[in-house]
Amino acid sequence: MRILNPAEWIKPKGYANGILAEGSHVHVAGQIGWNAQAEFETDDFGEQARQAMLNIARVLAEGGARPEHVTRMTWYVTDKREYLAAAEAIGKAYRDIFGRHYPAMTLVQVAALLEDRAKVEIEATAVIPPAK
Repeated sequence: MRILNPAEWIKPKGYANGILAEGSHVHVAGQIGWNAQAEFETDDFGEQARQAMLNIARVLAEGGARPEHVTRMTWYVTDKREYLAAAEAIGKAYRDIFGRHYPAMTLVQVAALLEDRAKVEIEATAVIPPAK
């Protein structure tokens, strides 16, 4: 896996502009902040983001991938101000689950998510490198 950031661009914080990877792909559907029984345990934005990331990590593991194999994440949030207010908690949760691996990321504010209590939904793509 190779991080793609043109030399003349400033280094991004918390994401990569691009990733070049070769191997088996794992595509994770949008995950929201509910538990394995599809129940919300909190309405706190940061905690919902943490749970969504834990859900992604669990699906990755099911496919034989690890957090460092993630090449792309797309975040959908219902309120960018609430996201920004929870940035410290989200950053800590991210580092706890994914470490300091920052894939290509996009964040989009949407009018609503399908589940009324959901505040964040995250999609992920991972590429498991070929065995050497």
